[in-house]
Amino acid sequence: MVKTVFWFRFPLFFSGLLFISCASVSTWQAPSDLGDRFEVTIYRDTWGVPHIFGQTDADVAFGLAYAHAEDDLENMEISLLSARGILAFYQGIKALPIDFLVKLFKLHETVEEKYETDLSPEVREVCEAYADGINYYIARNPGSGTAGLYPVSGKDIVTGFSLKTTFFFGLDGVIRRLMQNQRPKTLASSSNELHLADTFGGIPVGSNGFGVSPSRTADGGTFFLSNTHQPWNGPLAWYEAHVNSEEGWQVSGALFPGMPVFGVGHDYNKGWTHTVNQPDLIDVYELVINPRNKDKYRYDGKWLEFEKFKIPITVKLWGPIKWTVRREGLWSIHGPVIRRPFGTFAVRHSNLTDIRAVDQWYRMNRAKNLAQFTEAMEMVAIPSFNTVYADREGNIFYIYNGRFPKRDEAFDWQNYLPGDTSAVVWNEFLSLSDIPQVLNPSSGFVQTCNHTPFMSSGEGDNPVPALFSSTMGIETHKTNRSLRAQEIFTNNDSMTFDEFIKAKFDLSYSQQSKHVQLIEKLVAKVKSDDPLVNGALKLMDSWDHRMNIDNRQAAVSILTLREFDSYLWRDLDMPPDEELETNVRKSADFLMKHYGRLDVTWGEVQRLVRGKENLPIAGGPDVLRAVYSRGDEKGRQVAVAGDSYILAVRWDKEGNMKSFSGHPFGSAAVDQSSSHFDDQSPLFARHELKPVWLELDEIKSNLERAYRPGEEK
Repeated sequence: MVKTVFWFRFPLFFSGLLFISCASVSTWQAPSDLGDRFEVTIYRDTWGVPHIFGQTDADVAFGLAYAHAEDDLENMEISLLSARGILAFYQGIKALPIDFLVKLFKLHETVEEKYETDLSPEVREVCEAYADGINYYIARNPGSGTAGLYPVSGKDIVTGFSLKTTFFFGLDGVIRRLMQNQRPKTLASSSNELHLADTFGGIPVGSNGFGVSPSRTADGGTFFLSNTHQPWNGPLAWYEAHVNSEEGWQVSGALFPGMPVFGVGHDYNKGWTHTVNQPDLIDVYELVINPRNKDKYRYDGKWLEFEKFKIPITVKLWGPIKWTVRREGLWSIHGPVIRRPFGTFAVRHSNLTDIRAVDQWYRMNRAKNLAQFTEAMEMVAIPSFNTVYADREGNIFYIYNGRFPKRDEAFDWQNYLPGDTSAVVWNEFLSLSDIPQVLNPSSGFVQTCNHTPFMSSGEGDNPVPALFSSTMGIETHKTNRSLRAQEIFTNNDSMTFDEFIKAKFDLSYSQQSKHVQLIEKLVAKVKSDDPLVNGALKLMDSWDHRMNIDNRQAAVSILTLREFDSYLWRDLDMPPDEELETNVRKSADFLMKHYGRLDVTWGEVQRLVRGKENLPIAGGPDVLRAVYSRGDEKGRQVAVAGDSYILAVRWDKEGNMKSFSGHPFGSAAVDQSSSHFDDQSPLFARHELKPVWLELDEIKSNLERAYRPGEEK
């Protein structure tokens, strides 16, 4: 099944009970010696980025959680409340589906069952120390936490991790389709259909990752880029940090709130990053129900009984008034079950009952070379994500990562599957060697921009489609970013590091992109008597397909293109001619209403607004300088997502490393009184990165403050 991402709504068909309750701040008291159990110091540099130094990995995990809670407790709590299945108690009905799915998928039960057996002792210790870091922050800051949440445990942290990986890779999207009022004709789409249409709250997600080997650089160095595209606020906004443990966990990178290890990052030896890919990891089985007993289903000629359990969810309505809704949970041999008037369905995700993703990421964090990193990837516990790796030895590595079931090609895995036979039940998975990958290509570069893995390097170095099973659901689409990256790297066989950084901030649409093709179609097809429409078309026709702030043709072009999102992000036929003119007129009317002219500069329209900053910002949808905006009441397009955490690394030919990073806002996620709420925004708007400091002496030379957790005041 193909996927749609995080969070969703479905019809409310629950019965409920009203009651009065008052939420308050946490009154939990931590053990008096909790802070003394960890030997850790937090160094805040002049950008507010925390550098956590400790004796053990557990020490720095404790400090990492404490520092993150200082900067973004609000979103850490959203992750924790979601993991507990009690988010709706505090946030109301919009969070009800999350709580329902957490319980339907039995995430708590899975973690409880496998925590001791499937996770290494080292990872459990890290997760428990991370939980203690949050607990200690709450204890040191009375009134800051949410009542009923604390203390949190290592199991809470792992459950939250499992929740993110489960929803991130689309299981909720399949459930949403099944919750429609009518039976979906199909639960799958072409692997070419969704790419950037996958959104978080309507915000497109994506990312870029590059690796360039010494054979293609001017100075014989190795270049690496991590450039994730996420929402800039909320529980999926990146947080930058650095840990240095005497046991060997030494990483600078980024992580999500509630995440005890780094999702992307680097050290002196290597760097790694991810981009979203879209393999087929989800199957839906249509069950045959016993006509005499709706709680039994047929399987291999026998009637099996559903495992039944209650799902109570308490929902905040207004003020102290809560509503408890009660729903039946069903579980089959295939997995969780959804009953609908048009049928009964079981849903299976390749990673639903695997909690080892945190273990794999921890091993990737600690890897010191290609062999160790590859060994971590061989766990195949992270359900998806394209992965790019580069190191000081000059290695570059691309992997179309995924936890792929071994499926029988005789079945149509993109559609409903028969639920009454074990012939469609898979229990084994492909190994790392079975999936598309490119190691040290002769072309000297690898790239991933949410596009097909069959264009991840230069000609002759790419994986061959015929070698991979159709059951994997490997996408074949190309994004503009992938086309531009291919053009840039192919045409520069002696790249400098400055050129590498410039490529990351590239503002152009490729002539091969659907964006340019649609503009050309609009100019050619639309014949209007409206002077305003013709004025807009004239600007589009003269547009150079760049998104620089002083561009006077970009605004009308991009605002018009946004009216065609479903056509840009899906392989659909173009709309009828009359719709073409209508959408051009919409964008023209908008600009005239808010700006009084059509040729307004892009920097006047698109703004980075944060704290005291209100800045013009270049870039746009699906360019390498990715920026996604939402309109406000003033007619501005306010940037809310796209380029988020950026990390650029260079190893010279001797293996010496320099790195630079950037963030659209700063380290203080929610504290508007902090100087770090918006201190990186001017750099970000100017396409500048700041140095990453790893050595303690250089950190101290750029030090804002140093403290042990609990002793910062």
